[in-house]
Amino acid sequence: MEPYIQSNEIIKKAMESFKLPKYVTVFDTTLRDGEQTPGVSLTPDEKLEIAINLNKIGVDVIEAGFPVSSAGEQEAIKKITSLGMDSEICGLARAVKKDIDVAVDCGVDSIHTFIATSPLHRKYKLKMDKEEIINRAVEAVEYIKDHGLKVEFSAEDATRTELDYLVEVYKNVVDAGADRINVPDTVGVMVPNAMYYLIKELKKEIKVPISVHCHNDFGLAVANSVAAVEGGAEQIHCTVNGLGERAGNAALEEAIMTLKMVYGIENRIKTEKLTELSNLVSKLTGIKTQPNKAIVGENSFAHESGIHAHGVLAHALTYEPIAPEIVGQKRKIILGKHTGAHAIKAKLKELGIEVGEKVSEEQFAEIVARIKALGDKGKMITDMDVVAIVEDVTKRTLKSERIVDLEQIAVMTGNKVIPTASVVLKIRNEIHMTSEIGVGPVDAALKAICSIIGEKIKLKEYHINAITGGTDALAEVVVKLEGYGKEVTAKAANEDIVRASVEAVIDGINKIVE
Repeated sequence: MEPYIQSNEIIKKAMESFKLPKYVTVFDTTLRDGEQTPGVSLTPDEKLEIAINLNKIGVDVIEAGFPVSSAGEQEAIKKITSLGMDSEICGLARAVKKDIDVAVDCGVDSIHTFIATSPLHRKYKLKMDKEEIINRAVEAVEYIKDHGLKVEFSAEDATRTELDYLVEVYKNVVDAGADRINVPDTVGVMVPNAMYYLIKELKKEIKVPISVHCHNDFGLAVANSVAAVEGGAEQIHCTVNGLGERAGNAALEEAIMTLKMVYGIENRIKTEKLTELSNLVSKLTGIKTQPNKAIVGENSFAHESGIHAHGVLAHALTYEPIAPEIVGQKRKIILGKHTGAHAIKAKLKELGIEVGEKVSEEQFAEIVARIKALGDKGKMITDMDVVAIVEDVTKRTLKSERIVDLEQIAVMTGNKVIPTASVVLKIRNEIHMTSEIGVGPVDAALKAICSIIGEKIKLKEYHINAITGGTDALAEVVVKLEGYGKEVTAKAANEDIVRASVEAVIDGINKIVE
């Protein structure tokens, strides 16, 4: 499958100065930081279902939760660890022995332990000096290693910590046995250049893999994660759909696709399952994914603009950076007021309707006009709408062949106003007009038509259906007429119920008298 993306000269030149890793480990924290999204609370079985799918998709490390936080959390983590997954299962623990003991008891493969290091946290939260924090961190790492587990150590609020002190903390925990160190941008205050600089400086001093955990308070979590990799980070923390505290974390799908498709950096992720995973997490958390969400959003590969739709149909690379199938998506041509004839023709073909065979060029022009008219009214046009319009246009007798045609209609209705319809018909090039009242505007309009046509043609049945939901739905009217020894059925579709009713009856009349 052609990936589509092409590195241009600008990207190539920019990458020459980076020492990029060949592989980046994906540490998913959907079940821990993602569950800390306000309003999200997963049951043990729901966490297990997400973990199974994270494992299937190829995540390297699954942070299954914060074991000490509740009995339910421990139950969920034990269920996850009992399955013997390929992914490394990690539990979060403060640099406190009780937290570590509970995590160990859950059977995790590794423990992610942390303590805050910034001046703000030292003074206002921990009320500890620099030396005390280092001692606590070292003791926690040593205690975990004594239990034979891997250790990832985080200096909470690392990006607001003095660089010299941050290096000192990390060097001490590495000496104590930490397998990985993590750099959390706890309140999302970094910018890409600063993150690149920080990781590059840490790489000079730290010889174990460096990870980053970026928050999205300024919308830069993915950009900062990518910048960290440019600086030499070998692991990134992510969450599915960018869930997490406040504005969330770096989105798994955005970060890994950027690294893979733009930078050419490998990972284990089965990208074709990304949209399926996104939908599952959205369903279980109750957090709806925004339509314009990158990679997995409903509109990620949707095109309405005539220029864009025409371009992407000619060659996908014109308006798509990657093939939608790579992330489990499909291209969508959305019809609306901006849509051009090429896109509408492609949509008809997708629906099995070939212009030139089932649809004449004259009919196609009317179909295009009808679709654009609906779009101008702010309606989202569905496939069902398109089918209804095509059927309406193609099954009606062409105006040039009609004996009876509608020239004009006007209806009046309202509070304390008797519904009245005025109709002008052309019958064999002669103009006939009349007005009638009825129980409603449709009834009045049909009575006016029948009064012109005469009693020899009668309306036997009348049905109306809404093609799609909403107040702007297309109305499909089906009528059965009888006259001159014939019985015919005709239908029409229009967002105006009166108009649809009149068009159906006129079409039926023409079928009888032709």
